[in-house]
Amino acid sequence: MSDPRVAKHMPLLTMTWDAKTVAEFVAAKEECWSRDGLGHWAFFSEGRYVGWGGFQKEGAEWDFGLVLRPDDFGLGTRISRQAIEFAIADDRIPYVTFLLPPSRTKLGALKRMGAIYVGNVNYDGATFLKYRLETE
Repeated sequence: MSDPRVAKHMPLLTMTWDAKTVAEFVAAKEECWSRDGLGHWAFFSEGRYVGWGGFQKEGAEWDFGLVLRPDDFGLGTRISRQAIEFAIADDRIPYVTFLLPPSRTKLGALKRMGAIYVGNVNYDGATFLKYRLETE
């Protein structure tokens, strides 16, 4: 999260990324599991940590987010497809939303998966491109 290539696509990442911030961030993500019964995972490829992401409730909607280490950006499509397969099999998730910063310009894989652009939304003072993918 402290790598500028990652931070470039995270407009809400405005704080100093130190041990205290990490602890608070992890606690907030773990709270998703306690509150909603679903949350974020760590992703590994060939035994090596490549990033994190998962599903988080945004109001009544399940939003999917993914943050990869820069050397592993190419794994995004594969990881996202596996996560969407999980969502399709989970009766709690009739559709998935994706909130992407406008800096994300390569959206072909998302569109090929069937996600439809909903519009721009403001979240905590930042603009995001919102997409929706039906899972039922």
